[in-house]
Amino acid sequence: MALKIGIVGLPNVGKSTLFNALTKSSKAEASNYPFCTIDPNVGIITIPDERLEKLGELVKPEKVTPTAIEFVDIAGLVKDAHKGEGLGNQFLSHIREVDLILQVVRFFEDKNIAHPHEKLDPLKDIEIINLELILADLSTIKNTLEKLEPKVRSGDVGADHDLPEKFEVLKKLQKELSAKGGSASGGENGKLANQISVGTSRDLSLLKEFCLLTIKPFLYVANLAEDQLPKDSKLEKEGVSFIPISAKIESELSSLTEKEQKEYLKELGLKESGLTQVIKKSYETLDLVTFFTTNKNEARAWTVKKGAKAPEAAGVVHTDFQKGFIKAEVIPYEDFVKAGSELKAKEQGLMRTEGKDYLVQDGDVILFKTKS
Repeated sequence: MALKIGIVGLPNVGKSTLFNALTKSSKAEASNYPFCTIDPNVGIITIPDERLEKLGELVKPEKVTPTAIEFVDIAGLVKDAHKGEGLGNQFLSHIREVDLILQVVRFFEDKNIAHPHEKLDPLKDIEIINLELILADLSTIKNTLEKLEPKVRSGDVGADHDLPEKFEVLKKLQKELSAKGGSASGGENGKLANQISVGTSRDLSLLKEFCLLTIKPFLYVANLAEDQLPKDSKLEKEGVSFIPISAKIESELSSLTEKEQKEYLKELGLKESGLTQVIKKSYETLDLVTFFTTNKNEARAWTVKKGAKAPEAAGVVHTDFQKGFIKAEVIPYEDFVKAGSELKAKEQGLMRTEGKDYLVQDGDVILFKTKS
């Protein structure tokens, strides 16, 4: 599965600078005025994984293919975007397409870069953006309920037998968002849909088709000046957890070799780059695991949701593999490296045969057996 992350934030917070650094490109214009990004910029980065590199050394395939993340730099959001202000509606439609929202929040002071609200206030900036997304969701829910109500009342639900349940879950969510989104009338207690309990996991699954914005997972990036970076890679402010990043440093790192990057990070007293932190947090937040396939042609990393069964993982490799799935031959990464090859792992009894109910584990090296 291709992971898609949307980078959002107020104008002039460093979104485009960070996007260019993360994707090692200059696709996104970074200028000192609102809406220098209009159409979303898209960049795909490969995810470094030492395990895949080691497998490549052992197997010596023709090519090694890491998994990837797609970053989307979305136009800056302003107050009343849900009413179409700025690039509001266009902006919101782009967010609906991503798996995770990475919200960039400005922590750095710079008199040469205008702040849309003149005063630096990170939590207020988050409140403005989150409120716009909550209000956009409330508008979506209202319009959806108006369309569904006649069908539910008449019982004319057609082939969608879950329609009455969906209607009730939407009503409940509408009530919760309206009540707890007190910030809609100027308060500060607005909650996102992903922070509200609407019932069971089934209830949540019923909401998927409505493409709500605030039901998506959120991560917050604090864009800091170099001298603001904490050495322990942790930053919290009034209950909000941030990934601390300096877009300026990330820009400098993006032009260096891997060896030079390590030396530079060491000089700065940092354990890892901002990109590495974003990748780790994204995988953790989305509950993703990586498995590997190897043969003489290719060693490759693949991504699935934690809890995915073997046939589902086979389907990520090729849709036909899921349909014709017979079994999976599995070697944990550590055992594969210890043995030195697939053949030796098999000889040493380190390879297991798993069926359709096997839950794929992070680091599994898998050979899928399918009907031809």
